[in-house]
Amino acid sequence: MAVAELPLTLDRNSPTPLAAQVAAQLRRAILEGTVRPPHHLPSSRRLAADLGVSRGVVVRAYEQLTGEGYLESHGAAGTRVAVRADMRADVRAPVRTAPPRPRAEPPRPVIDLTPGRPSDTPFQDRSWRTAWREALAEPGHVDLPPALGTPRLRAAIAGHLVTARGLAVDAEDILVTAGTSDALQLIATALRTRSPAPRVLVEDPGYPTARRVLAAAGARVQTLPVGPDGLRAAQLTSLDPAPDAVLITPSHQYPLGGRMPVQERLALLEWAAEHRVLLLEDDYDSEFRHRRMPLPATASLPSQAEVALLGSFSKTLSPWLRCGYLVVRGASGHLVKETRTSLDTPVCGVLQSALAHYIDDGGLARHTARARRGYAHRRALLLDRLTDRPDLEIDALEEGLHAVVRLPAPVDAEDLAARALAHGVRVVPLAPYYAHQPPENGLVIGYGAPTDLQLTRALDILLQLIDTTVPPGGQDRT
Repeated sequence: MAVAELPLTLDRNSPTPLAAQVAAQLRRAILEGTVRPPHHLPSSRRLAADLGVSRGVVVRAYEQLTGEGYLESHGAAGTRVAVRADMRADVRAPVRTAPPRPRAEPPRPVIDLTPGRPSDTPFQDRSWRTAWREALAEPGHVDLPPALGTPRLRAAIAGHLVTARGLAVDAEDILVTAGTSDALQLIATALRTRSPAPRVLVEDPGYPTARRVLAAAGARVQTLPVGPDGLRAAQLTSLDPAPDAVLITPSHQYPLGGRMPVQERLALLEWAAEHRVLLLEDDYDSEFRHRRMPLPATASLPSQAEVALLGSFSKTLSPWLRCGYLVVRGASGHLVKETRTSLDTPVCGVLQSALAHYIDDGGLARHTARARRGYAHRRALLLDRLTDRPDLEIDALEEGLHAVVRLPAPVDAEDLAARALAHGVRVVPLAPYYAHQPPENGLVIGYGAPTDLQLTRALDILLQLIDTTVPPGGQDRT
């Protein structure tokens, strides 16, 4: 039974009796469609208490409207709106907002090769469902989750980093975030307590969302051209003044896929320590290595520089969770923690509890091992389809969940992506990853989410579309 909420106001200085005022406002609400059948009205006792009048005032108003044909009284069952048939034409229909029309999609199901999308298998994992049951079975919580994250999840992440990245950290060095974007926004906000518009240097090409988030958080984003292996320390020596922070993807440069050699990392740390620059290390998909041995995280190398390691469960589990972490130390770490404490946590407690159970029970490690095998197989499928084409150059496949495919000159990446979508395949051109440098002509192909069959079908479609522009072997890459 829906009981109508009645925003009634009474003017006790008016010569109009209170009962008449109540009746007039109720009548208007019914005629305007604000209150309509089959709404029940509050009991006369409750409405009288809300209005601060005697119950008799409300009873007289209800009786008047019942006599006029607007209400029906059902004794103990209450009073409800029931407009008489001959009066319904006077009642205004409520305004209904039409739901937004969905955007038109291609006429066939889309195979989505957008990078950054992992498999959805974690949500089908029995260990994942068990972790949620355990989290929901915990004693009820009536307080907000701790601003830096629950102690159990911070400790679980610390243990995970030891085995996954060889990074020995204390749980106190970790704070929980709502993913990489939240971490970047938090860091930019913290840096603004030192400078109104902190300068943050990013790689070009690089992660477009990072540039957008940092700028929206008040940072002045500057770019530096990089090769496949990322920044070179020698590029930074001429910067005057030095930036407040530098964002790097040393383990798997995004999107080109190379990795920064250890000597370059050490040189970068030396420069950062000398100029008191905060290094932001985005370790976004380091769990998925396919051939080479992993290089140590920059944050694990000996140095006096301050390094913030940005990690996320978006690739290992799903971006749908919006959960990640920051490893921060030193003065900058203290500043970031103070800022998070002021802003409070954006990650719900039950998710943190479930994730802690999942990590502690070994579910994340088992899932990562299974996912690594599946991704390696799809990577092999991609190589099998593309590497025998002399007109294509394939890169960024040593780690992660995407490949860069550079196209021959006659094939325009933007045009190819549009034609592929019309054939049911979504791919992303390489150009949007560039901020100021001339972009390369290519595609960034994600192979984490599609099934083997979908990936094979999508690659066949892409190759057919390329061949309609330039036959295989018909022209070399330029």
